[in-house]
Amino acid sequence: MPSAYAFLSLEMDTPTLQSASRLVYKTGIAVIGAGQAGLSAAYHLKKQGLEIGRGFVVLDQSSHPGGAWQYRWPSLTLRTVNRIHDLPGLPFSDTVAGNQPEVQANLAVPHYFEVYEKTFGLTVYRPVKVKVVCERDSRFRVETDRGFFSSQGIINATGTWETPYVPVYPGAGLFEGVQLHTRDYQTADAFVGKHVVIVGGGISAIQLLDEISRVTTTTWVTRKEPIFRSGPFGEKAGRDAVAIVEARVRKGLPPGSVVSVTGLPWSPAIDAMRKRGVLDRQPMFSEITAHGVRWPDGREVMADVILWCTGFRSSLDHLMPLMLKEEHGGIVMGGRLATMVAKNPRIHLVGYGPSASTIGANRAGRAAATELMDYLGLTHAR
Repeated sequence: MPSAYAFLSLEMDTPTLQSASRLVYKTGIAVIGAGQAGLSAAYHLKKQGLEIGRGFVVLDQSSHPGGAWQYRWPSLTLRTVNRIHDLPGLPFSDTVAGNQPEVQANLAVPHYFEVYEKTFGLTVYRPVKVKVVCERDSRFRVETDRGFFSSQGIINATGTWETPYVPVYPGAGLFEGVQLHTRDYQTADAFVGKHVVIVGGGISAIQLLDEISRVTTTTWVTRKEPIFRSGPFGEKAGRDAVAIVEARVRKGLPPGSVVSVTGLPWSPAIDAMRKRGVLDRQPMFSEITAHGVRWPDGREVMADVILWCTGFRSSLDHLMPLMLKEEHGGIVMGGRLATMVAKNPRIHLVGYGPSASTIGANRAGRAAATELMDYLGLTHAR
């Protein structure tokens, strides 16, 4: 590996990156991930005067724009998602798909992100998968499958989609049916004629329970008794929820689930599920058998499918050499919006903890860009 650095130019395409993978491309800030948080950070870096290439680069492992949204199940439409928050400078409603509530979210949001990248000239290098980030010569070395980068700072926006969480239960290896996770779900029709055990108490679990229970029999299982909230989830409630998660990450604790803070919003669809008897929630089983699941009292339910709607964990494995995690499994976060890694202020995590929501990711992108540029002494636009 040569010691001299090559500069990444705006004209360099990914095939050139691959053919020149022995070089190390030097930049100011590496933004890893081009979902909501990554695009927000990139927008503010450019707005504040950094040039794409020498000033910052955006690396994304997907072949197309859209972040994790492009992988969502087809039945998730703009009407059924919580809300698509606007990226800075371009309202979602200004795109064609943004005004069609029945359009699939996995089509509408990627289209919005693509328009956004083109509108603001945000060059995203893709598909580029970051394998590992380590420190070398007072800089960060970002090793990818398409080449190597050297940066002064890191804004990590890799989200959670690549790290589905499935808890370990006795007997899981004995189950003769199929075990799936939320990210594997495509359509309820795949479960016709099968009994499905749906595990999880989040919004996605409720949505999939609703769809699947319309075509087959289901058993709903959660670790804790679900808490449904009625009435609008106002601005104050949102701030309070974010504050709870922020307090955790500032202490170095894992962020925890959003639903544990906000509760599940009651809706006409959920009321209809209650009337159909679908919300007959069962406590968590103690073991998995060859043909189903079993509770401590010996009661057993036969199942063909166990669908784990048990959430995701932050996709941070590529940062492991930096040793950011504390003994409790979390990362001590600092900065105005808790995006800055306390033990290494040259690293910001957006889309982590309090910035995991789409609206939180927007604000975090701006905070991370501003604070990191200030810390590194990079020039702001006047």
